[in-house]
Amino acid sequence: MKKIIYIIAAAMVMGWNPANSQTQKGSVLIKNATVLTVTKGTLEDTDVLVENGIIKKIGKGLTSSNITTIDAKGKYLMPGIIDAHSHVALDAVNEGTAPITSEVRMADVIDPYDIGLYRALAGGVTVSHAMHGSANAIGGQNITLKHRYGSGNPDDLIMKDAARTIKFALGENPTRVHGRGNGIQPRSRMGVEAVIRNGFNEAIQYKKSWEDYNNALKVKGATPVPPKFSERLQTLSEILDGKIIIHCHSYRADEIYMLINVCREFGITNIVFSHVNEGFKVAPELAAYTMGASVFADWWAYKFEVYYSTAYNAAILTQNGVITSINSDSGELIRHLYHEAGKAQRYGELTDEQTLALITINPAKQLGIADKVGSIEEGKQADLVIFNDHPLSVYAIPQMTFVDGVKYFDINEDPNDMRLRVSATESIEPIFLKEHDHKCMHGVDFFFTNFGRSLFDHEH
Repeated sequence: MKKIIYIIAAAMVMGWNPANSQTQKGSVLIKNATVLTVTKGTLEDTDVLVENGIIKKIGKGLTSSNITTIDAKGKYLMPGIIDAHSHVALDAVNEGTAPITSEVRMADVIDPYDIGLYRALAGGVTVSHAMHGSANAIGGQNITLKHRYGSGNPDDLIMKDAARTIKFALGENPTRVHGRGNGIQPRSRMGVEAVIRNGFNEAIQYKKSWEDYNNALKVKGATPVPPKFSERLQTLSEILDGKIIIHCHSYRADEIYMLINVCREFGITNIVFSHVNEGFKVAPELAAYTMGASVFADWWAYKFEVYYSTAYNAAILTQNGVITSINSDSGELIRHLYHEAGKAQRYGELTDEQTLALITINPAKQLGIADKVGSIEEGKQADLVIFNDHPLSVYAIPQMTFVDGVKYFDINEDPNDMRLRVSATESIEPIFLKEHDHKCMHGVDFFFTNFGRSLFDHEH
């Protein structure tokens, strides 16, 4: 009986979805909108033509036959919102069994049925960076997702042309999990640095062993024995080679500066700092040596190392030339990223373009996908959102959300049960978990929403 119910439920979701395969790209003509391009200013009463998932033409008086036309007169069109730090659509988050777990991949635990994807679409979010948790000094490999909700195939959600990324973490989380929890390094903040340094040095030796082996193969008659392959060290080697972008959980300025220096020592330039509550103290260094900072608008004081922060953080970083984004790190807040960006504008007096960049082109740059998404430009992928009002207005509500030109959310046409459907496990997770239970905390979203950040959330 349960199996029949599951099959029916899956069929209902499949039946709703406008596109059951990643290969399907949409075509649509959106007319008469106020187009917020982000990178090329605001265009009044402008049309945007999308063909096969790509923005083909931007201008006035555009026409096209045999495709859907939407009159967006009086409405605002902006690029799809991008969340640079998320855990939506993941079945697991932390592999907390070792200080370094670079061999694990979030791509292996994608949950395409997570209702959080639909809720994100309802908030105009078209791309999210699905990250490993912060239990490890060097955690697992992240995955960038396109919110093609409803196909039921995890592979359809993966943004195949996105850069590779990996999760690092500094501070209380790895020291609590491994030092206090398991009695192994790191127990202190300097131990976290040592773990990262040791990992990189071991990867250098690993690279050399393979280089020696490959050189030995060139010698006539030689039969060298290949080194033992290590997925963990291979991944670290590719970080050193600049093939993988580090996204590092961080709060304190001293630790941020520490990892900047470590990366400089090893020749690593591809690093983004997440959370970065004290980033304003080291803004020039972040601007000079990193790919930017992905910050909260106004979350702090939910544990001791996050006690000192300011709502001016995003503005200070932006004004100092740091590529800055606003992230959610929450299945709830992801629906309100345009409000979160508005907070940064309210406190820091950023321009509309600077503010919208916090949730569009800037996170796209941090994820290595700015040539594909993040702004409304001809030739880019058609991830678009129509708002009833300016997205930075408190009255703004997303009306339609498109991914690759396919409409995945329509506030007026979607069935009501799409908004009501919830996960079977959402409300049964106990709030008071034991200290080292590092499960993803979807079950306490209600607690976060109504009572603030929980000290039991081990991502933070």
